[in-house]
Amino acid sequence: MYKILVADDHPLFRDAIVNIIGIKFPGSTTYETEDIDSTLSFVKDHDEIDLILLDLNMPGMSGLNGLLDLRNECPTTPVVIVSAEQEKQKILQTLSYGAVGFIAKSSSKDIIGEAIESVFEGNVYLPADIMRSQANPTAKKDFEALPENISLLTRRELIVLKHLTKGEANKQIAFNLHISETTVKSHVSSILKKLGASNRVKVVLGCSDIDFNQYLKR
Repeated sequence: MYKILVADDHPLFRDAIVNIIGIKFPGSTTYETEDIDSTLSFVKDHDEIDLILLDLNMPGMSGLNGLLDLRNECPTTPVVIVSAEQEKQKILQTLSYGAVGFIAKSSSKDIIGEAIESVFEGNVYLPADIMRSQANPTAKKDFEALPENISLLTRRELIVLKHLTKGEANKQIAFNLHISETTVKSHVSSILKKLGASNRVKVVLGCSDIDFNQYLKR
């Protein structure tokens, strides 16, 4: 199954994450580190890691510098931030520094499990309230959906996009629309391609102001 590194300086939280992984991904192997130095040392000797769950406030992190060092050391290994950080701009900044997701430490066990699963499915994960947030104007400017590209979307793709802008994961969209997750993934891939976006976070931030009723009336 998966090989996952849990990098966090709180033993009780590491135990909780390891427990969630054991239930959600039976047969997976977990490893633990407690500061950035031991984390960097570990990944140098273990290039087979499938995912790193990284605490932003471990000893030695120096803000986002620890994340940068880790990305430089293992650029092909996905890193998801698991943190109590609440500043939305800093959370979004972790993505520009190479993270593929952010999980709030206050999240429930189910949400943490679903977030990790979503990342393994190739998605970029952010909490729903951050996905909908307008707190980072520079992130919005990084991608803007052009009207002519939105017009290329089919009616079903527009409906899926509308759910995406609410911060819903593939599984939730599939449930709400009574379709399979595979179909949702197909629609999301098509939406990204037609809108010219590299990931779903950019789509959500760049499409939050769209008047979907206007396009769905066509």
